[in-house]
This record gives sequence, C-alpha cells and structure tokens, in this order.
Amino acid sequence: MARPIKPKLVREAPRTDYFKPRGIPMAQLEEITLSVEELEALRLVDLEGMYQEDAAREMGISRQTIQRMIVEARAKVMEALVAGKALRIEGGSYILREGPGRFFCSRCGNEFPSRRGRRGKGWSCPSCDTPDRDR
Repeated sequence: MARPIKPKLVREAPRTDYFKPRGIPMAQLEEITLSVEELEALRLVDLEGMYQEDAAREMGISRQTIQRMIVEARAKVMEALVAGKALRIEGGSYILREGPGRFFCSRCGNEFPSRRGRRGKGWSCPSCDTPDRDR
C-alpha cells in the first residue's frame, strides 16, 4: 500500500496561475505544470531567502522533501524559460493558510482553525481527516 500524500502548508494563494512567452499564440505553446506547493517552496527559499530547513518547517514537511520539491520546481521553471513553454500553476496537495491560525484544505475545500499554536504542526482537516503532523 502506498504512503498517503501529506498536504503542505502554503501561506498564500498564487496571485496568477499562468505565464506564457509573449508573441506566441496559446495554441502553439506546450505547457509545464508547477504545483502550488512547488511555487511556495521556491518563494520561501529563493525569494525570501530562507534556509531549506526553515522553509520546510514553515510548510510542515521535512528538509529532504523541500529539497526535492525545489530541485523539481527549478527544473520546470528553467525548462519553461529556455524552451519557451507556458507555465501553469495549479494542483497539488496543500493546505492554504488563511491568516493567523486559519487553514483552507485544498483536498475538500473546508476552512478551519488551527488546533494548536505551533506553526505547521498539530493541524488536521476536520472534514476529510487530513493527517495530523504530530502523529
């Protein structure tokens, strides 16, 4: 039996969900999909300058997981830039943080308060029973 995918904590929804090269019609473009949590990993490490360990803690995942996500995300972004492909930002398994102590589950759409105050720990979606990080 495969291990269930753990949702990652994402601070904010992407402001846009699509980038394309200028001057190339949409019908002629190939697309690459970047997940919302891959974008969040890039934002934390590359834009905000966080260490991978701190960014992993912020997202409620291991350092090894965020390292793998960053490597894959950077490769996707570079392929889009170098090969002139469109970049679609969508999907993934994540919990959207809606302000201090509030979360939005990408799996079922439920909004709920955090059960404990520790960032990235001790939450679970009451509707779809997203696994609690402390277990």
